Amino acid sequence: TTQTQNQNTPKIRFKNFSDEWVEKKFGEIFKYERPDRFIVKNDEYDEKANTPVLTANKAFILGYTNENNTYNNESIIFDDFTLDCKYVDFPYMVKSSAIKILTIKNKEENNLKFAFESLNSTKFEVMGHARHYIAFIQNTATFVPNLAEQCKISEFFAKLDKLISLNQSKFEKLQKIKKSCLQNLFPQNNQNTPKIRFKNFSDEWVESRLGELGNILTGSTPPTNISELYDNNGIPWVTPTDITSNLISKTCKRLSKKGELVSRIVPSKTILVTCIASIGKNAMLLTRGSFNQQINSLTVNDNNDPYFMLTQSSLWSEQMKKQAAQATMQIVNKTEFSNIKAYIP
Repeated sequence: TTQTQNQNTPKIRFKNFSDEWVEKKFGEIFKYERPDRFIVKNDEYDEKANTPVLTANKAFILGYTNENNTYNNESIIFDDFTLDCKYVDFPYMVKSSAIKILTIKNKEENNLKFAFESLNSTKFEVMGHARHYIAFIQNTATFVPNLAEQCKISEFFAKLDKLISLNQSKFEKLQKIKKSCLQNLFPQNNQNTPKIRFKNFSDEWVESRLGELGNILTGSTPPTNISELYDNNGIPWVTPTDITSNLISKTCKRLSKKGELVSRIVPSKTILVTCIASIGKNAMLLTRGSFNQQINSLTVNDNNDPYFMLTQSSLWSEQMKKQAAQATMQIVNKTEFSNIKAYIP
């Protein structure tokens, strides 16, 4: 639904829609209220209760209550501190007085789900105190089609949201299965065999230090003020913020050939583990690459399987976090990382 500069229609339209979109301020679309009378005054929630208690940040549902003074209208929950917003179509209560409840002024001209997608996709550049955000947003302009096209677009996004929700549910179930498998297929509590084993395997697992399993390096940062050390077409250079999944090959910054000369380069299938501040974020680098000094790497030797080590790395993380918690600084240095113990079949 995003318009390009100086255009008031999107790049892609559904069939039979050709009218130009009209510019409106969000204040012409939304009315809002501060729902003091719907606020839950305590943190005593009951998982078996019926009414969700909402906040607009990433947590969204804080808990549940049996209080009956709910807000029942289809609406948008907007956090005046963070600019987070959520579309809801069920009875609820809220926790924070910073939340504003947005509803449609004129339902004959505007569709709430479409307005939510428009609001959610707008990049706001705001100044001043957070409590002024709602006033700023009400004065921000957007482009709006006729109601029929709004409904068509909102229907499309509703189907996408349902698909995302279904896949999120599957993802969460798989995460629980993986957690259970880690507890049962890997030795726990200093045992040298796991609870469950694949057929035809009976040998005890051997306790080893990570330094015995491969080559360990601590990363470095080539001077960021020397632009020729970086190249968008170069090899990945990983920072902790790039580690968003177990397998990575894409990074915000990449190293040029000159950058490689002043960096520590590792081969593909190297395991990366954050060891400063955000300790225990782990990933396997799928290509040849490098990384910064907040990360230690393990390039496993030929006697060990890289993906087995990556899977087991969540157990290393538990040791590292306990170790770091006892120190003045949140850091696990190269020597400490090399001495982390692991049981290997």
